[in-house]
Amino acid sequence: MEVIGRLLYLVVLLFVGVGLRAGGILDESRTNRLNLAVYYVALPALVFTSAYDQPLADLVSPALLAGVWFVLLSTAVIAWVVHRNRDPSARRGVAVVQSYHSNLGYLGLPLVAATLGSEAAAIGSVILGIGVLTQVPLTILVLVRLNGAAVSIRRQLRRLVTDPVLTALAVGLAVSTVGLPVPTLAATGLEGLASLALPLALLCVGASLRLELSEIDVGATGSVVACNVLWMPVLAWGVFSALGVGGAAFAAAVVMLGTPTAVSTFIYATEHGGDVAFASLNVFVTTVASVLTLFVLIALVG
Repeated sequence: MEVIGRLLYLVVLLFVGVGLRAGGILDESRTNRLNLAVYYVALPALVFTSAYDQPLADLVSPALLAGVWFVLLSTAVIAWVVHRNRDPSARRGVAVVQSYHSNLGYLGLPLVAATLGSEAAAIGSVILGIGVLTQVPLTILVLVRLNGAAVSIRRQLRRLVTDPVLTALAVGLAVSTVGLPVPTLAATGLEGLASLALPLALLCVGASLRLELSEIDVGATGSVVACNVLWMPVLAWGVFSALGVGGAAFAAAVVMLGTPTAVSTFIYATEHGGDVAFASLNVFVTTVASVLTLFVLIALVG
């Protein structure tokens, strides 16, 4: 019953965000500012507090790294094959990207922290770091390859290196490895900020959802949903079982890789010549579909 209550709370927050946008309270400007607060403050605080007091050997293992990479990259290959003949190329690129680029940060890690506990959250922070380093370059590469958009490699590398989530993870792991003490007052303050990551992220996601009925392509969107919220967690379950990954690592990986398409894919589509309306629709549909699938996953692994 506790898991059901937590998930209902998440659903309510998601639709509160939708309502606040519809009521004009969370307009585009306010949503952008709230996004910045989540991405540069609350989420890094969650990543740091999840990792700084955990032994590095307990968080990172070759099996975990191999499993996450295998799930992400093999899903990307499958998506490329499924959508290889889809026209126009702007829609094809978005369909491929949104099939594997999951919302590991805004929904995955906060959800794991809220439902599966601190040990799973610490491992989830590592999974998020692996995901950022894998998904972001791959997404840009796919969109640029298919749409011929101009891109500054130096600017993209700078954005990746200075990513606040990766920075927080690196600092947290360094503190853990060296054994540096974190003052109680600082730890308490960071934990308070970390507790805001999930509710604020859900409000942002809800306020960012757009349903463009004119852009509905049942076949393309259905394929994205099938790859993103159905195939990926099933594949993750099989892969991590085969690799002998169990306990909190197994639970965190399966849940995080079962999250819907990341809202950031809409931004990447905008920057690199993708079908923006189609991207927005897929974010909406996968997010709504994931409410049920994530409930099932958490009930099974929790």
